[in-house]
Amino acid sequence: MVCKIREWKVDDAEELSVLLNNKSILDNLRDGLPFPYTQDDAKIFIQSMLNCDKNSVFAFAIEYSGKLVGSIGVFRQTNIHFRTAELGYYIGENFWNKGIATSAISQVCDYVFINTDIIRIYAEPFVRNKASCPVLEKCGFMCEGTLIANALKNGVVEDMKIYAKVKEQKL
Repeated sequence: MVCKIREWKVDDAEELSVLLNNKSILDNLRDGLPFPYTQDDAKIFIQSMLNCDKNSVFAFAIEYSGKLVGSIGVFRQTNIHFRTAELGYYIGENFWNKGIATSAISQVCDYVFINTDIIRIYAEPFVRNKASCPVLEKCGFMCEGTLIANALKNGVVEDMKIYAKVKEQKL
């Protein structure tokens, strides 16, 4: 195991604010994160993850060599998709290319499939995100297609890939 996923701690706020004050990371995430990202922003996020519905949100800090290096979460969908969940994650730029994302994704998928009734986890990286797509594939996600003109990020219309991993069903 390259990294450890663990529950968030309020004292992660300082390290988290440093990680997210990086346009290279923010450019690959959904909108909604402030820039610059302050310790107060981090405290609000951490508190919301600690207080969330534990049957719908599975959010973890990613630790590597005793240091906070990223975030990963699986978010249950609703209505007819209640057994489906979306995966989101990021790793601090100083920790890229160390196998951390692959390890964290594998761990969180195992956790969700073992501990919940969720049967499908999906992710939607931007097509231009050349790092995320191979990581998902290494973790057993299948590319189901390209979502053309699926998002507007930084004023640019973006295509996205859709990847999914389905829990192995025992008959």
